[in-house]
Amino acid sequence: MAVPTNKSSTSHFTFYLFLLLSFSHFYSAKCDLDYNYYEHSCPNAEEIIKQQVINLYNKHGNTAVSWVRNLFHDCLVKSCDASLLLETAGDIESEQASGRSFGMRNFKYVKTIKDALEKECPQTVSCADIVALSARDGIVMLGGPRIEMRSGRKDSRGSYLAEVDSLIPNHNDSTSLVLDRFQSIGIDVEGTVALLGAHSVGRVHCTNLVNRLYPTVDPTLDPDYAEYLKGRCPTPDPDPKSVEYARNDRETPMIIDNFYYKNLLSNKGLLLVDQQLTSDPMTAPYVEKMAADNDYFHSQFARAVQLLSESNPLTGDQGEVRKDCRYVNNE
Repeated sequence: MAVPTNKSSTSHFTFYLFLLLSFSHFYSAKCDLDYNYYEHSCPNAEEIIKQQVINLYNKHGNTAVSWVRNLFHDCLVKSCDASLLLETAGDIESEQASGRSFGMRNFKYVKTIKDALEKECPQTVSCADIVALSARDGIVMLGGPRIEMRSGRKDSRGSYLAEVDSLIPNHNDSTSLVLDRFQSIGIDVEGTVALLGAHSVGRVHCTNLVNRLYPTVDPTLDPDYAEYLKGRCPTPDPDPKSVEYARNDRETPMIIDNFYYKNLLSNKGLLLVDQQLTSDPMTAPYVEKMAADNDYFHSQFARAVQLLSESNPLTGDQGEVRKDCRYVNNE
């Protein structure tokens, strides 16, 4: 005699088992990361990265901003696995070809860091760890907090160009979409508001600004600030190849600090995705708190960056250590 089964209960059990296995894989991968991961295999690895970041900053100050942006764009797309660094070759289509990568630069200097590591410890330190640790050291060069980071990430053997646009929020996306995207990788509302504070450094090309200026000025923009932006971006159709941009923060343009939030409260948010933080009831209280307390902002920024840097890493034999960050290894 057949024993009756409850199909609904069985399907629920299967679903929860799938979730359990997925989360166990996620957390086991994170557990494979460690502080001082290269202590024995390449003891000077982190110091070499730090010195190269300092040297490059002294020659090209904007490299520090690039390292921070690299971390966001790499870790938001599937995994912190240096897929962002791959160039188009063979079956690989570079993520750098995506519109979301517009304005990204200084990739060539990643090779400078990698070459210094290869000279000391050939094929030992992954490009994914270079992305994470260079961002950590770049944040310090930009006046941000020192963040303890684990290492041990491996490099991907492929890229995800087709998925970039759906995984990296755009400059005019809604707050709810941005929150959902970061929540999907384990970063809460408070952490997301802090991470957007990275917009306190660097610059934005006019192509990403003119929608707030033409044909009419966005009413949420401070009128005087809007006139300044029109001076930087005088036409509604700027040439993407021209050097037309505005600084994210005019007061301290190369320092990661809470002027970003003070500017938002004064209706001087550069991008729509920034200014919307002040009108959403979930994010507005954190904007006010971070505007009032730079130490609080730095503590939340450090917490969120660490979470971001450990998003679904490849570890063990899930990936490789590339010889050249631009290309997968030849088998």
